Amino acid sequence: MAIRALPQILVDRIAAGEVVERPASAVKELVENAIDAGARRIEIVTEGGGQRLIRIVDDGSGMSPEDLALAVQRHATSKLPTEDLLAINTLGFRGEALPSIASVSRLSITTRERGAATGAVITIEAGEHQAIRPAAIGEGTRIEVRDLFYATPARLKFLKTQRTEAAAIGDVVKRLAMANPAIAFTLAGEDHSPSTWPAGDEETRLGTLLGADFIDNAIAIDVTRGDVRLHGHIGLPTFNRGTGQHQYLFVNGRPVRDKLLLGAVRGAYADHLPKDRFPVLALFLDITPQNVDVNVHPAKAEVRFRDGGLVRGLIVSAIRSALERESGRSSSGNADVALGLLARSLNRPADLDWDWRASPAAPRPSGMGGAGMGDAGSGFAAPAQAGFDELVMPSADVRATAVPPAPDSLDRPLGAARAQLHETYIVAQTREGVVIVDQHAAHERLVYERLKRERAAAGAKSQLLLIPEVVDLDPADVERLTAASEDLAALGLVVEPFGPGALLVRATPAALGSTNPAALIRDLADGFAEWGSEIVLERRLDHVAATMACHGSVRAGRRLLPAEMDALLREMEVTPNSGQCNHGRPTYVTLKLSDIEALFGRR
Repeated sequence: MAIRALPQILVDRIAAGEVVERPASAVKELVENAIDAGARRIEIVTEGGGQRLIRIVDDGSGMSPEDLALAVQRHATSKLPTEDLLAINTLGFRGEALPSIASVSRLSITTRERGAATGAVITIEAGEHQAIRPAAIGEGTRIEVRDLFYATPARLKFLKTQRTEAAAIGDVVKRLAMANPAIAFTLAGEDHSPSTWPAGDEETRLGTLLGADFIDNAIAIDVTRGDVRLHGHIGLPTFNRGTGQHQYLFVNGRPVRDKLLLGAVRGAYADHLPKDRFPVLALFLDITPQNVDVNVHPAKAEVRFRDGGLVRGLIVSAIRSALERESGRSSSGNADVALGLLARSLNRPADLDWDWRASPAAPRPSGMGGAGMGDAGSGFAAPAQAGFDELVMPSADVRATAVPPAPDSLDRPLGAARAQLHETYIVAQTREGVVIVDQHAAHERLVYERLKRERAAAGAKSQLLLIPEVVDLDPADVERLTAASEDLAALGLVVEPFGPGALLVRATPAALGSTNPAALIRDLADGFAEWGSEIVLERRLDHVAATMACHGSVRAGRRLLPAEMDALLREMEVTPNSGQCNHGRPTYVTLKLSDIEALFGRR
């Protein structure tokens, strides 16, 4: 078959398939252009899931008529001042978004350069350019995309429902708004409830977009290593979700879903969450443009770092340090749940302003009547009042073990142990409230941290294999594992190369017990290929330590002596990550006395 040059309009439509995958892709490209233009306010309006209408209005620098004519030409951009493709300081830079969108839709761009007397407008339908005309508009740019993909009907068949496409647009705008808190955003149209996010600081913007409960249960991070800065907020382990969709990662202001970054986050939380739970976080990585390649993915969703190990190590160490620093905190949502359950048991909302003195069943002074109390003049006499008090005095569960408070323990973070309920929960009293501790979950974390310390201090023990095992691998995997043999030996795994495509395993970590060396090596090879680190083996050993801790810790159902309960509380106060067990569940819940008093009408 003879080779032929494709018509330009077909070239444009093929390129559009790479850049404009769905309406949300077009919104992303256009909003990024507005950000790069220095906009302080951006308004996004969509209809029909973005297929019928996308309108982006900004107050940025705008364009002259000459620049407008170039802006809709392929490979024309204002964002590459030099030929250095590594010195990219903007979000969009390829010069493909506008011509690609224009080739598959009806596109209108109205713009006015700052300081100019008038504006200009250009209209393009399916790649056919109309003449530029004068137009009335304030400083900035308004772009309207109508009937997206009408020129490529086959693409329309692959779009999701309007509701799904609108949700994707909302997610794109949300991520861009997170990365740019100094810019005011408005999202409106028939697809969305009108939402406006005023310009502000990072914490305020995150609280608005992720909810106030996120900020209440998050830890701020701001660390720098070399030319890399990591800042943002990470959620407490007990504030987690069932999917990874609530992890927001940014590189130089660009929203990404990068495997290296996601893997680093997963590794940092490995000690705190089970595999099926995910942290909530928003992290921003600022790095010298020359040390990151943002041009490795058509949608710029992935990046490549010159020193991936530095980036990954910074993320892991920063998150772990922050979690350790705030290890005594547990999600405030746990207390809210407890208060909610208590409120329901009282058959009223937790925030109801209720006063027991107004209750018809409250005891009344002599001479005062009440519903169901007989004559108006009978009432409760003074002796009856005393009897009422005696009858309704609160009493502990008959299975509780009462413990007098130890001196000065009330001032400690977890207070003084007062009782053990159902041989499972320790109830402690502080100056400001009550702490309820799950004794098994708490002791499980303490044992786990102790096992990790012992392993770090003495090194992991090895068990020699009676017959060394040969494992066949890809030569690249053999090279990576061989290069890390010293680190692996420190963790109890002794390996050496055995020809060009095999590895000889002489010893495995004793903590793993009877294990399958070939399966272990292949898992390590996969991990090294993705992360280039021995973290995978460490995680495997941590999992074993966690299992041992679970079986070796205080079980629910065991009655503890008062001294044992206090000792458990004191050790929790000095042990990192004691706010949750190895599976991410909270180890204790704190109830403020003021909240409890409000439930019972004392406030």
